[in-house]
Amino acid sequence: MGQKRQIQGVVISDKAPKTIVVELESYKRHPKYKKRVSFRAKYYAHDENEIAHVGDTVTIQESRPLSKLKRFVLVSVDKKALEDIKIAEEREVEELLHEHEEESSEEAK
Repeated sequence: MGQKRQIQGVVISDKAPKTIVVELESYKRHPKYKKRVSFRAKYYAHDENEIAHVGDTVTIQESRPLSKLKRFVLVSVDKKALEDIKIAEEREVEELLHEHEEESSEEAK
């Protein structure tokens, strides 16, 4: 039996229980025009302990089929995301609201 394929990618979703979606982004050469073309592939992987979150860089390994789409298992979390995506979105919304309030208070003067 040969080696099982290992892939490193970024987690783009962790909403399903014990499942993560890992996106692999790389480049392929176009056969006719010989130009580099961006290529993306999504892999569903089993995360038993739910340790990976959105934005983390992870390594997944090929395994037997676990469900209709899951064919990989999580091996390791290589790099944690700098901050939670939800927290970053909330901060951006608060900043925009604060800017809007300042503009409206300046117009009232």
